Amino acid sequence: MTSDLFLRALREEPVERLPVWMMRQAGRYLPEYRETKDRAGGFLALCRNPELAAEVTLQPVRRLGVDAAILFSDIMVPLLPAVPGLDFAPGPTLPGAITSADGLAPPESADELTFVYDTIRILRRELAVPLIGFAGTPATVATYLAEGGSARKEFTALRRLMHAAPDRAQGLIDRLEQLVLRYLTRQVEAGAQAVQLFDSWGGEISPADFERFCAPGLRRMVKSLRALKVPVIYFARGPLRDVGATAYGVDWTVDLAAARSRGPVQGNLDPAILLSTPAEVKRAVAEMAKPVAHTGYVVNLGHGIWPDTPIENAEAFVAAAQAVKVSR
Repeated sequence: MTSDLFLRALREEPVERLPVWMMRQAGRYLPEYRETKDRAGGFLALCRNPELAAEVTLQPVRRLGVDAAILFSDIMVPLLPAVPGLDFAPGPTLPGAITSADGLAPPESADELTFVYDTIRILRRELAVPLIGFAGTPATVATYLAEGGSARKEFTALRRLMHAAPDRAQGLIDRLEQLVLRYLTRQVEAGAQAVQLFDSWGGEISPADFERFCAPGLRRMVKSLRALKVPVIYFARGPLRDVGATAYGVDWTVDLAAARSRGPVQGNLDPAILLSTPAEVKRAVAEMAKPVAHTGYVVNLGHGIWPDTPIENAEAFVAAAQAVKVSR
């Protein structure tokens, strides 16, 4: 690794400019990604192929010049050994809903995901920027399990379970906590230099239920991961909730300056802006970063880049972020 700008920003150390990367930066908006996926034989085959998964991870680093790489994978991948029959078409599909810990293999099943850890080892040899490992939070993964996949968009099954069978809901979330923690620990042991927890559906849970069912386990996980001496980023849609993370990724509905006042922060451009023009993208990035243009801030989107994003707009996003004047 030759550039640690991203890691220095998370540690709130001096930076010469703002670091930038994009959630889902390795993916469908890039023609080279689509070609590689076809060569692999599909999404899941690509995830299982360390050489090609590493190639896809590297593609946006080469093309865009981002300051961090994020492992190419999916938040449901750690469930592959734990849930027989899990597939992607293209979103996760399961043979049926899983609403208790009894439907999952033990946390040690994460040790079987050697293709993920091999991908990380390849990337550490190739990358000149830090590598971010990641996983979905227990609540977000449980949301898909309780629904039996991603076909429905309301995603109410887990919330219903929390009230109809709270002990069963808690048992499912607790088992996923153990599994996800083991999975991320293995990623760090393989060489990941930071980890991000994606809580795409945690914002749908009420504050009271979040504190009851989700927050205690998240805080345990984050504490364990930080003890491994890596920064932990917690990204959630919606309200900012304290789980003890090193930094917080926020979406475009959160006031960035207010979030930054609580510690290092990442985000929060609306990905829809990248569907406009390069000039509008540059204007929006400059405006977004102005109140937080100093260390402790990582420029990113407020969610993943959309598949139909023009590449020139992704390039404009990164260039605009790197051009922001840093206040001392």
